Amino acid sequence: MPASIDYFDLYFKIIENVQLLFGFCFLVRLLHRKVKFYMYLLFTACGSVVLYVLPPDTILELGAFALLLIASGVLICHADWNSSILYAALVVEIMQLCYGIVKSLLSIFYPMTSAFDQTMIGIVFMLSGDAASLFLTWFFCFITWKYFSSYESIEKHSLFLVFIPVLMIFFMDEYINSFIYGMVVTDRSGITVYINHYQMLLIQIFGMASLFCILYAYKKLSQNFRLSAKLSLLEQEEHSLYQYVDEAKTHYEKTKSFRHDIKNHIAVIKKLLQSGKHGQALEYLVDLEDMSEELSFPCSVNNPVVDILVGNKLGIAKGMGIDVCCSLLLPYPCGLRDIDLCIILSNALDNAIHACKNMSEEADKYIHLTGRVQGDFLFMEIENSFQGKEPLKKGIGLSNVKAVAEKYHGAMRIKTQGTVFTLNVLLIIPPNIQKTFSGIWIN
Repeated sequence: MPASIDYFDLYFKIIENVQLLFGFCFLVRLLHRKVKFYMYLLFTACGSVVLYVLPPDTILELGAFALLLIASGVLICHADWNSSILYAALVVEIMQLCYGIVKSLLSIFYPMTSAFDQTMIGIVFMLSGDAASLFLTWFFCFITWKYFSSYESIEKHSLFLVFIPVLMIFFMDEYINSFIYGMVVTDRSGITVYINHYQMLLIQIFGMASLFCILYAYKKLSQNFRLSAKLSLLEQEEHSLYQYVDEAKTHYEKTKSFRHDIKNHIAVIKKLLQSGKHGQALEYLVDLEDMSEELSFPCSVNNPVVDILVGNKLGIAKGMGIDVCCSLLLPYPCGLRDIDLCIILSNALDNAIHACKNMSEEADKYIHLTGRVQGDFLFMEIENSFQGKEPLKKGIGLSNVKAVAEKYHGAMRIKTQGTVFTLNVLLIIPPNIQKTFSGIWIN
């Protein structure tokens, strides 16, 4: 008999280590991280030591398991605290509910649980129950990873939207579990028989359903928050871009007026030269040159709206001590909407300016804007220096650039090498549009 007890102790220890390994694997997947193989073994060993000193099948054991997962998420997976806390709680709760469902089913089909170590049927039920629990845990964790986990960090206010209900389900499940399974009867043979297994099974199933309803509601709410933020940003951009359009129209009218009067200016200069008043003619030419300078764009790409936008952005960068260079060729007129071109360039240049701004004072800061047309393809490239140490995060701005690129059946690509950040955007120009090209370098 002692030998059989030792075998069962060894079996339960193996199952406990497998559960620890499963929990850590699911946490890594939910956090979308990759860790070395030896880290899995290290977590399992540490978890086994910690749980060894705690009483089995208690809330302390589950709490310690959750704390181990949170610490591993932060220290091993290098995730933020909010994501680690939420996904660790989800893993523990899913495992708890899965084992509760299987336990209730086994108790219904084989109520003599105390005889598991005495009969072959009991051993078979025990082995199949543990295997079914692990499979069910894998299934629900896979669904959570596939449909409800995100690459993005979880904000603190979003954490409590899910964590508090999950914690409530956890404590209610523990309380009901102890209450129902605490109501036991003993038959004449001394075998303990649990009652109310059907009720406990329904409670566990409803608990799992409630958990996924919370996750679904949280996902939809997060999507609405993100869409609202994108909509607000797009409205701000649209307002700014329409200001650029109005500014371009005003500039065009001034240019049109200047071109209308140019014949009169030429006639005046001609008269002054014929009269031998070369000094006055020279002064008049200087005044004309000043007028033309006021009407010219810092960077001309043959599109008045984009000229103003690029000129403003590069002017801001130049004022911050950033070296700028523009060699951009744009088709005009064409099927590319001005507002779409402005969305691409404004977001790209804003990101470049922000990246250069975060660099140290002695660093080499620059922004290079280039673009060219090959056939029906328009290729734009924005290259800038950046710190090179911070992890890249694709924000709403770059998402808007990608959306515009896909609108024209093109693509967006990001490349980093050392302290150089490069954003490439490819657009397909709609056919049957006559295109003219112009471009000027500025330094």
